[in-house]
Amino acid sequence: MGTWYSTQEWTEVVQRAPLVSIDLIITNAQEEVLVGWRNNRPAQHYWFVPGGVVRKGETLQKAFERVVFDELGESIQVRGKDLFDGVYEHHYTDNFAGVEGLGTHYVVLAHRLNSAKHLPVFSSLATLPKAQHSNYLWMSVDALLLDPQVHPNTKAYFQEQRQP
Repeated sequence: MGTWYSTQEWTEVVQRAPLVSIDLIITNAQEEVLVGWRNNRPAQHYWFVPGGVVRKGETLQKAFERVVFDELGESIQVRGKDLFDGVYEHHYTDNFAGVEGLGTHYVVLAHRLNSAKHLPVFSSLATLPKAQHSNYLWMSVDALLLDPQVHPNTKAYFQEQRQP
């Protein structure tokens, strides 16, 4: 597994470099999107898709597998590159530690998954881990785009598809 950092070290990384992360855009049979109510900064107190940062020393596949496990509590038997949806940028004015004046920049590798096809043991929202999100729900894309409590970076995954 990749290296992890102390709070001070991670703050220095956030200050000096963009972070590479993986977001999971998960849909169900009704084409609703899984979102969680964020516990942590950045994007705290917004609905957001599950995701996580790539750790130094991890291959992208190992990072994808770890993020799926950390965020959904289950293993996945598919290559991340087969579900790759594109590269996005997320810019935040805050950071994980709440240090004033320090924003966060993510380069996001988005992946699209279908819960029935790619996550066969996915049982219920109640069983999902609570470390990053305190609550989960399925939202239609239309509802997601209209809800002011859905973070704009989550909405961007669906707005770009709808542009003519």
